[in-house]
Amino acid sequence: MFEGRFGKALTVALVVLIVVIIGILIFFTVDYIKNTKINNDAQNAADRFEGSVNGELKNETQNTVQNTEIENVEVNIKNEQVNGGSTSDNTFNGFPTVGTIEIPKTELKYPVLKDASKDAIEQSVAINGGPGLNKVGNTIIIGHNYRNGTFFSNNKNLSNGDKVYITDEKGTKLEYIIYNTYTTSPEDSGYMERDTEGKREVTLVTCTDDTKSRLVIYARES
Repeated sequence: MFEGRFGKALTVALVVLIVVIIGILIFFTVDYIKNTKINNDAQNAADRFEGSVNGELKNETQNTVQNTEIENVEVNIKNEQVNGGSTSDNTFNGFPTVGTIEIPKTELKYPVLKDASKDAIEQSVAINGGPGLNKVGNTIIIGHNYRNGTFFSNNKNLSNGDKVYITDEKGTKLEYIIYNTYTTSPEDSGYMERDTEGKREVTLVTCTDDTKSRLVIYARES
């Protein structure tokens, strides 16, 4: 009698364990697919932005016009519909885009949004102060740390000497070298107002994994 009850209890426990394991596997698989899609959509949008500002999309449109022998057609590629979450070459999910950021070490490539509103930074990284991308002075770019590989989640893996590439609205792409990383309190805003001695710099800001502090990274034009 006892052995029979024990056997049934063991069977139930094994079934529950299997269900839990399957549930966990499904959760992580769905999460991985979702995060991969976020990064892929962001990279595709960044690539389209760079193609647009470098004239590639414009040239493609002009070739299409010539091939169909349509003359004197004005093409506004800023309003052209595109795939992958972006509605035009200078917006991403409805938010204005002013450039791109690429960090080879963490395999990150995202569009940089114009304003760091609450809704905007749910979509990509964004400017939170300074003169603007690739301009003299200190431009702050902030991004979430969701600890899942999206946005600035992997900034904690960056160190002095690593490279950051910034492309602006004119199509200019500059290389920046990281020279300082530190953590500070959420109340500390000292990194926002600092003298760059006439050089172009970017400051990357995100939360630490425990969300209690801020990870701040300085990078200077090489």
